[in-house]
Amino acid sequence: MTRDMDLIRQLLLDLEAFEQRPGGISHLVPENFEIPGYGADQIDYHLELIKEAGFIDEGGMRPMVGIGFRRLTWAGHDFLDSVRDKTVWDKTKATASQAGGFTVDLLVGIAKEIIKQNAVKLLGAAFGS
Repeated sequence: MTRDMDLIRQLLLDLEAFEQRPGGISHLVPENFEIPGYGADQIDYHLELIKEAGFIDEGGMRPMVGIGFRRLTWAGHDFLDSVRDKTVWDKTKATASQAGGFTVDLLVGIAKEIIKQNAVKLLGAAFGS
């Protein structure tokens, strides 16, 4: 199965919005997620990738199917914050595609550069430069 960064991004957005008491640990299975165009096997595989990337804290839970979920990690929040905006995400994917490939670190780097360029433009406009 190939890695689908659109699915990873959407799963992280869903995990961030997941209602849970502080310190609580949930057992999340593919059926907890309804993402059009993706089946349970794809979702399960990508939940595992999210776990392997260090984007979530499982809180010690190691279920056979799905994932244990306590919270997003610092790295998970950083990744999500860099690709949260749909316009930034689309530009990031287009740039990575033109480069001929990507890693998660490269995607984050591209997204951060796009955000930085947007901030420079905004600062210039705000200060009349």
